[in-house]
Amino acid sequence: MKIKRFEFNMFPVNCYVLSDETLEAVVIDPGCFYEEEKQKLKSYIEGNNLKVKHVLNTHLHLDHIFGNPFMLKEYGLSPEANKADEFWLATAPQQSRSFGFKLPEDPVPLGKYICDGDIISFGNTQLEAIHVPGHSPGSIVFYSKNDGVMFSGDVLFQGSVGRADLAGGNFDELREGICSRLLVLPNETIVYPGHGGSTTIGAEKLENPFLR
Repeated sequence: MKIKRFEFNMFPVNCYVLSDETLEAVVIDPGCFYEEEKQKLKSYIEGNNLKVKHVLNTHLHLDHIFGNPFMLKEYGLSPEANKADEFWLATAPQQSRSFGFKLPEDPVPLGKYICDGDIISFGNTQLEAIHVPGHSPGSIVFYSKNDGVMFSGDVLFQGSVGRADLAGGNFDELREGICSRLLVLPNETIVYPGHGGSTTIGAEKLENPFLR
C-alpha cells in the first residue's frame, strides 16, 4: 500500500491518501480548507491516476472535515464516519465562528455509517474499522493488518493521546480503549495520527506517559 500524507494548515491536520497497485484509493480526513490545499490534493490524485473509492473520517471534529464538500463535488463521494459523531456536523458552523472564521460551505451529510469491525475495501486492500471512543464518541481507527499500519485520527499520537474535554469526550474511556484494542496489536504496527509525526505501537507502549 502506498501512503501519501498531506498536512493542511487551518488547524494543522494530517490527511492521508492510500492507494495500491490497482490505483484504487481512499482519502482519510480531508482537512483541506484553503483552495491551494484542495488543488494540491486533487493534483496528487489525478497525477497518479487514482480512483478514489471512499472518503473516510476518523471523527467529525471541525478540522478533519473541511475538505468533505470538495471531495463530494470533485469525486461524487459522501464522507463515511461513525454515527455517534454525526451531531458534530450540525454544530460545525457555530464551532467555526467561535474560532473567528466562517465555513465557506455547510458540512456534507454522511453517506454511510462506519461501525466497529466494518471492513473498508479498495483495490486489493482492506482496512478494519476499530471504534475507540473517548476523544469523541465516534472516533474510528483504520487498521490494515496486511500492511502493518493504522490511521489513528486523534485517538493516539506520538507520546500523547487525544484530548477528552470536548463534547462526548471521556479520558478513562479513551485510555481503556487504546490499551485494550490498539496496544494489543503487533509492536511494529506503524501509527499514522491525525496530527504530528508517525510512531509505532511498541514505542507508545514503552514511552507514552498517558498509557502507563
